Amino acid sequence: MKFFHSLKLDTLLLPLVGILLCLGGWAIIAGKSTITRSVDDWGDPITKVERHGIAKNLPSPTETWEASKPYLVEPLAKRGELDQGMLRFAALSLELVAKGYFIALLIGTPIGFLLGLSKNFTRAFDPIIQILRPVSPLAWLPLGMVLFAGLSVVDANGRVTFGTSDAAALFTIAICAMWPTVLNTAVGVRAVPQDYLNVAKVLKLSPAKTLFKILIPSALPYMFTGFRLSLGIAWLVIVAVEMLIGKPGVGGFLWQQYNANSYAHIILSILTIGVIGFVLDRLMSMIEARFRTA
Repeated sequence: MKFFHSLKLDTLLLPLVGILLCLGGWAIIAGKSTITRSVDDWGDPITKVERHGIAKNLPSPTETWEASKPYLVEPLAKRGELDQGMLRFAALSLELVAKGYFIALLIGTPIGFLLGLSKNFTRAFDPIIQILRPVSPLAWLPLGMVLFAGLSVVDANGRVTFGTSDAAALFTIAICAMWPTVLNTAVGVRAVPQDYLNVAKVLKLSPAKTLFKILIPSALPYMFTGFRLSLGIAWLVIVAVEMLIGKPGVGGFLWQQYNANSYAHIILSILTIGVIGFVLDRLMSMIEARFRTA
C-alpha cells in the first residue's frame, strides 16, 4: 500500500491513462479480419479473408504486435541488410545522427558567437541564414549528392566504406540541424549583461578568457536550448535521408515496408522513431540540468 501511496498521479497514472486511451482509439478505428469459408462447384474448400472497419487496412494493436515480434524479440538479429532487429536499425541510425549532429555543433556554435558579437557579421549573413533555414532536407540531399559526387573511400579489400551517399547524408543532417544552435547561441551571446563585459575590460581579460570565463557560461542556457532543438531536428532528418538513399536504419526500414505495403511494420517504425526521439530529448534535458547545477 505504501508503494501505491508514493506514486504521483501526474507522473505515472495519467501517462498510463493517456496511453490506454490512445490504444483504445487505435483499436476502435483499426480494421478487423473476417474469414468466410465456402465450397466451390468442384467441392473444394474456399477461404476468403475480408477486412472491414473505419480504416480497414490499418492493423490493430494486436496484429501490429504479432507482426513486429521478430524485430522486437530478437532486436540484434541480422537476417539481411534491410532485415534486422530494431535495435540494430536504431544503432545504425543513431551512429549517422551522432556524426551529423557533431558537425552541426562544430559549425553552428562559432557562427552563433559571431552573429552575437559582431553587428557587421549579422548584417552580412543573417539574411542568408534566414533564407537557407527553412529549406527542407528533401532539397538539401540532392545538392549533397552533387557536391560529393565521385567521393569514394575504400578499405584494404577494395570495398567502399564511405561514399557519395554517406557524405550527402552527413551534409544534409548537419546543415538542417545547425540552425537552432546558430540562432540560440547568437541570442545567448547578445543577452550577456553589459556589466560582465565591462568587468572583463577592467580586468583586461584576453579575448580567450573573456570567451571561456564570461561569454560561454552566460550563454550556456541558450546554447543548450539550441543543442536540444538541433538534436531533435537531426533525428527527424535521418528518417528522410535513409528513406531517400536506401541506407539501412529505422528510416530505410520504414521505406522498405511502405513499398511492401506492410502497415504493421510501418507503425512499428513510427513508434520506434518516436520512442528514440523521446529518449534523446530526455537525455539532453538531463545533461542540460547537470551543467546548470555544476
